Amino acid sequence: MKYFAFLRKLRLRHLIPRHTGIMLSAGALSALALPPVHCLFVLLLTFPLLARTIDKSSDWKRAAWAGAMFGFGFYATSLYWLVNAVMIRAADFWWFVPFPSLGCALILAPVTAAPAALCRLIRPGPLRMVALAAGWTLCDMGRVFIFSGFPWNPLGSALAVPGSAGDILIQPAAWMGVDGMTFVIVLLSLFCGAALQDGWRQRHNKSILLQQAKTRYRTLLAGSLFIITWVSAGFLRLHTVHPQGVNGPIAVIVQGNIPESEKVENLSPQSIFERYLTLTRQGVQQALMQQKSDPGATKDPVVFLWPETSFPGYTLLQDSPRARQIIMAWAEGAQAGLIGALREDQNGQYRNSVMALSPDGAIEATYDKAKLVPFGEYQPAFIPLQIVPGGGIAPGPGPQTWHLDNVPATGPLICYEVIFSGDVVNQHDRPRWLANVTNDAWFGNSAGPRQHLSSVRLRATEEGLPVARAANTGISIAYDGYGREIKHLGWDKTGFLVVNIPPALPSTLFSKAGRISYFSLILLIFISCLIISKIDNKNKHLN
Repeated sequence: MKYFAFLRKLRLRHLIPRHTGIMLSAGALSALALPPVHCLFVLLLTFPLLARTIDKSSDWKRAAWAGAMFGFGFYATSLYWLVNAVMIRAADFWWFVPFPSLGCALILAPVTAAPAALCRLIRPGPLRMVALAAGWTLCDMGRVFIFSGFPWNPLGSALAVPGSAGDILIQPAAWMGVDGMTFVIVLLSLFCGAALQDGWRQRHNKSILLQQAKTRYRTLLAGSLFIITWVSAGFLRLHTVHPQGVNGPIAVIVQGNIPESEKVENLSPQSIFERYLTLTRQGVQQALMQQKSDPGATKDPVVFLWPETSFPGYTLLQDSPRARQIIMAWAEGAQAGLIGALREDQNGQYRNSVMALSPDGAIEATYDKAKLVPFGEYQPAFIPLQIVPGGGIAPGPGPQTWHLDNVPATGPLICYEVIFSGDVVNQHDRPRWLANVTNDAWFGNSAGPRQHLSSVRLRATEEGLPVARAANTGISIAYDGYGREIKHLGWDKTGFLVVNIPPALPSTLFSKAGRISYFSLILLIFISCLIISKIDNKNKHLN
């Protein structure tokens, strides 16, 4: 009894607000809107609940706490699959197992705490909800500055629904990018969700005024009209914007399906090499046969893709001309081979690279990954324990465009880089297609690879460029410039895809305006809400 009396004296309820559990649950529930579940309707419940909690908070500190707990629940749930990467090396890093998802959620919680606190500067009501949506989007965009950047799972990716419905819903990304889509989703969730919840409460509270009911109906009508307009615009773009220029290559996308534990332990490297050689030969031969079977077709070049760090022996591809010659001999008839491999630069630093091989086995071009995975490929300086083996990997200079012999201009991307909206293409030298090599085997058959895949699809739509993606254990895929699937090879499958890469679409509004334009626009919306609120408060005091 003395113990419980002591706890009461501490007044823990003042230290931990009563809404903490509710906000954690609401954030976790919101993660269901993300790929691969795409349950968007939960946001109609969770975001109005967040807004109401902010309104009822006694000060900005309590509001910030509510936003932080919402974000912690959201990120801890949506990033649960990060634990799988540690489990592959659990014998060495068993103590680190709880940290990837919970640690990332803790680091990202301030991203959602900040908009919750800032919107308290604006009086409660519609203006505050607009400010919350704008603040959420601005802080979400700011995640590119955390470590090497971690813009994973923006809410706009929830619209990348599989199939034809998603093809229509994601088309506005060509105009506003995934960040604009995030703003729209949060705004609609706040207004329409609040209207629906008010309607439910009216059934139990007859004192709600008729004027309030009219406002609710108008809000739902406006939301419905906006959704209809959105869908119509997406449908219209699919049927009015047409590809232009030359075709891309015939891409042979090889999926070796090598378990990550086998690669980490360096087991049977020869069999891995032979598997890739065999699949590559089969794929290239099939591509050449398709060309011969259609005499009237254009003779597009054949290019094969191996996944990220697919090559066994680490720097062997760089150091062994003989190995490169063997690869191209097995791929006879291909104009180029794009192969993910580690290499060592002149300073002795390792780099995660993709190398372009010419038909004679020479290295025609090399691209080094610029955006590195925190705690996976590089270690932040404040971590005292050595987690990343070998001191990590050195970053490359950023987006490039390759002009390989007899191959349409190519934009190489490695794995994680594809999640960076507006930073996947050399703006001064636009490629005709994007070649993405990746390895999601670290994360198992979980939500992680599907979330990564939605980023690939959205980058294709934002830039209007087709994408060929080679993934070690899947999902390997090709999208056209609309973000529509051409072919795919599912998870845990061994095989290859032969894909005729279509021409690129004209440069999109988003690719021309850049991400900073949309950041400025949303910031202007937030500042406008603040100014209008201040003017209204001043007028009330004068009256």
